[in-house]
Amino acid sequence: MFSLEALFCQVDDFCQQFEPQWQQHLLRSGAKQRQRERGLGTSEIMTILVACHRQGYRNFKTFYTQYVWVYWRRAFPGLVSDNRFVEWMPSVLFPLCAYLRTCLGRCSGISFVDSTSLKVCHNRRIKGHKVFDGLAARGKTSVDWFFGFKLHFVVNDRGELLNVMLTPGNIDDRKPLPKLLKRLVGKVFGDKGYLSAPLALHLWKTLSVQLITRLRRGMKGRLMPLIDRLLLRRRAIVESVIDQLKNISQIEHSRHRSPVNFLVNLVCGLIAYCHQPKKPSLALDLHLPPA
Repeated sequence: MFSLEALFCQVDDFCQQFEPQWQQHLLRSGAKQRQRERGLGTSEIMTILVACHRQGYRNFKTFYTQYVWVYWRRAFPGLVSDNRFVEWMPSVLFPLCAYLRTCLGRCSGISFVDSTSLKVCHNRRIKGHKVFDGLAARGKTSVDWFFGFKLHFVVNDRGELLNVMLTPGNIDDRKPLPKLLKRLVGKVFGDKGYLSAPLALHLWKTLSVQLITRLRRGMKGRLMPLIDRLLLRRRAIVESVIDQLKNISQIEHSRHRSPVNFLVNLVCGLIAYCHQPKKPSLALDLHLPPA
């Protein structure tokens, strides 16, 4: 059950600690700048944006004008027009990214890595698409070609996000893996797209992370512990995570008019997923040490 009050309290507690430190590290031009107060604070803007994805809306304007203005008017007395709110969205991108880091789960020693496409337009409109010119690229999935980005992510056995990265759509899945797994330990299970003996050796020597993938057809078999074979079969957990990210948290749509607002939409969708009380899980009985 979604609770607006609980979400706002978590976001506001974070902003009260983060904003003073953030303001101290901002670069100043030396000229006097007018600090005009807004009707909504940073925590209120962040709460509304994340709530849009928690409620499963595909269109922010519909959510803001037909839901926030109707049902949450008393909770946010400083509400402004939807056009003004959209103008404020880029200002909370950095706080949203920092808050996302606090929402990530803990590594249990068993992780699953995968990537998914984020299309920014239909393939027929690639040549005329200008919003992500020079940023997005054409890539290929196991299903078809697309134009946009790739979201690389790692989850633990409880379906919690451990780390995420965004790359153009033409980047090989194996390239961002060393940075993606930098703070993880134990075993990481991936599909055949991550198959690479040099990469697996590099990850083991530098990060002490064991990369385990299935073999391609025709390759010589290798000995593997039974538990690893069983966990490879349970790698479908990442498909459930992708389904929730795209169909519930709504991290993908083709109506973006700004790269910054695209990132705001993506980060808010990831935060909304992290706040979901029920996530895809393998129900493994792992005893983690206290934090």
